Amino acid sequence: MSLESRLLTNLASWRHAPAWRVAFSGGLDSTVLLHMLARLAIRESLPPLSAIHVHHGLQAAADAWPNHCQRACDALGVPLTVLRVTVDTGPSLERAARDARYAAFIGQMGAGDVLLSAQHRDDQAETLLFRLFRGAGVRGLAGMPQCRPLGLGSLVRPLLQASRAELEAYARAEGLEWVEDPSNSDTSLARNFLRRDVFPLLQSRWPRVTESLVRSAEHMAEAEGLLGELAEADLERAQVGSDFPWLPLSSLELGALASLSPPRQRNALRYWLAQLTTLPDSNHWAGWEDLRDAAVDTTPIWRLAMGELHRADGRLWWLSGEWLAAPECDFSWADPALPLELPGNGRLSLLGEPPAGRLEVRYRRGGEVLELPGRGRRDLKRLLNEARLPAFVRGRLPLLFVDGELLAVANLSGLDRPGAGDGQLRWMPPTNDQGLSW
Repeated sequence: MSLESRLLTNLASWRHAPAWRVAFSGGLDSTVLLHMLARLAIRESLPPLSAIHVHHGLQAAADAWPNHCQRACDALGVPLTVLRVTVDTGPSLERAARDARYAAFIGQMGAGDVLLSAQHRDDQAETLLFRLFRGAGVRGLAGMPQCRPLGLGSLVRPLLQASRAELEAYARAEGLEWVEDPSNSDTSLARNFLRRDVFPLLQSRWPRVTESLVRSAEHMAEAEGLLGELAEADLERAQVGSDFPWLPLSSLELGALASLSPPRQRNALRYWLAQLTTLPDSNHWAGWEDLRDAAVDTTPIWRLAMGELHRADGRLWWLSGEWLAAPECDFSWADPALPLELPGNGRLSLLGEPPAGRLEVRYRRGGEVLELPGRGRRDLKRLLNEARLPAFVRGRLPLLFVDGELLAVANLSGLDRPGAGDGQLRWMPPTNDQGLSW
């Protein structure tokens, strides 16, 4: 089967996407991918095709690449978008450039759009070996997936079964021109060292080493799929509802997890956390054990890259975004008929007839007392303990004061009705999503 035919077969699942966008660096691989797609579009009914070139500004030679890419796209009749990004300096320039590049791609993706990237079989083998040397687990050794979510759409790698030699043969047969990145000869970079020094040596001894490594990655991907199924089964038992359904936070029942063997605990947590944060390395997993085994009367926290895992009342709670910052204090509520926006803390509403007097919303400082019908004046701290409210919620739970006296506590049954009326104090807390309030 020809390279074009295999490409079309691999893209069959995305033939009805709103748009296909090619990540076009101007190098050999993306040049071949774009050329084949443009030629296929002449005789096949394909989604609208365009290209995106990301200019990192990291080397002088790259300044000429946008013009090269524009000429190539003009010749093919393919629209091109050139995006200029700023790469943050840090311990890994390669990672920073990749993060900036994918952030730029995400900004161009519409709902259901497909970004096509030209990684091939040799890239997959290099990825596997690179991750092996870094001590990756099954998930990492599964290599690059053919498809994964990206922004509002998907990232698809339709050339993963093709070799670099096949792509070069196609390019030369079609008389294509491409740019060569001077940094590709810099063997101080790990991937270049593998590509230029290690792989030729391995291939001199094992000529089919690339195919073998790719096959191993496929086995690992299958194993990762089975581990995912096991994790889903284990998590199903741990995802029973909490006593606070109004808390829009991801949480798990600790007991269901703790009853599993340690490897199954880590497997379930990896699967769950992968949707929430960058996963910790092996050494950092001691934080899970400390969280799990802490005394019952403590409030341990496991801090991860994009948030924190808290333990409270037999449950694990994931906190990120606005939940990691203290909300602004004290607000007057001039018109309780309208919801009150709480900066960094969601929205507050008063259902029913509001009490007469000057209304204020405050957060707990300590020493508050609430008058309860039939129970007299009760210390708020004791009431929150009775309600078993998680500690991380208590400092941001809205309290309604009328003329300086605490009258109601949002969302807690029996405490959320101000006075003897039929009103109810309803709080919609912030979500865990970055930048979302409620």
